[in-house]
Amino acid sequence: MKIVVIGGTGLIGTKVVGKLRSRGHQVIAASPNTGINTLTGEGLAEALNNTDVVVDLANSPSFEDKAVLEFFKTAGHNLLAAEIKAGVKHHVALSIVGVLLMQDSGYMRAKKAQEDLILQSGVPYTIVRSTQFLEFIKGIADQARMFSSNRSPPKMWRPLLQRLRWPRL
Repeated sequence: MKIVVIGGTGLIGTKVVGKLRSRGHQVIAASPNTGINTLTGEGLAEALNNTDVVVDLANSPSFEDKAVLEFFKTAGHNLLAAEIKAGVKHHVALSIVGVLLMQDSGYMRAKKAQEDLILQSGVPYTIVRSTQFLEFIKGIADQARMFSSNRSPPKMWRPLLQRLRWPRL
């Protein structure tokens, strides 16, 4: 099966690409670095030729309200239009648990807009609403320390970070 992973060179994308390849699938790790850009449409038609499944793991380079909304709308529109033209059989998108409940967040509004585009596209789809990935724990903890005079992660994270043998506790 040919699978194109949008965001395939990122943190989650590289893991997904590796898993799919280990199961014998033909996988393209799509990102601007590999010449496939959902924002501009560059390389999409060629990459999606004879593709069975697209897995969309792309994320906005900016989290500013207007920029993130524009990213997901533009990238989603370009990707889904190219999928329809290429006859892609299934679209899988990574989203977030609670996206419908947190519409006061610009990022969550943008993810909802992405989901709406998928729902309206006519392409068969699966939307995976996931919780935070453990791979991001260190970055979250580092960011929390940056804004705290305490310079340590919140106490509620300590047991998890200790199990992960996080070095700065």
